[in-house]
Amino acid sequence: MNIVCLDMEGVITPEIWIRFSEVSGIPALRRTTRDEPDYDKLMRFRMDTLREHGLGLKEIQEVIAQIDPLPGAKEFMDELRATTQTIILSDTFEEFAQPLLKKLGWPTIFCNSLITDEAGMLTGVRMRCAQSKLTTVKGLQSIGFETIAAGDSFNDLGMILASKAGFLFRTTEQIKRDYPQLPAFEEYDELLAAIKDAL
Repeated sequence: MNIVCLDMEGVITPEIWIRFSEVSGIPALRRTTRDEPDYDKLMRFRMDTLREHGLGLKEIQEVIAQIDPLPGAKEFMDELRATTQTIILSDTFEEFAQPLLKKLGWPTIFCNSLITDEAGMLTGVRMRCAQSKLTTVKGLQSIGFETIAAGDSFNDLGMILASKAGFLFRTTEQIKRDYPQLPAFEEYDELLAAIKDAL
């Protein structure tokens, strides 16, 4: 039995933090896992930056409500889910993902959650598990699934490399150079064809 594991941000939705950076006018918040492989360090930096500017969950959710999935992403997801089991594995948060999942037809997502104080300021993150994408792929494999994975960032490489087939999608030139063995695609029809071939 096969199951496809997809990253969310950068693959089927825009990068939420980049969009929030643009709306808030805070360039420092453009940093993502493409720039900083250490997720804990990245989130501490983000929370400190938000607090410095007096911004909390409410302001981020207002921006997310205006974000649509990437062009063609819903159609890609619909066809993929009609073909095989599919899960989104993301380091995003339930509090961020819900409006986007609605626009995508409510696909299954495994992600994390946020901790906020009474004022709605971000104070911490509740990670689902350590190395969540790789841990989930190994867990799925342990119960009889063969995994196929696709993502765009450093934090996707574990699940991609551990799967029977793994693909890069709209990734950086640096990651392409570092992992030349991984097929890299820019268009959904290419990725969909590669996944179907791997089934």
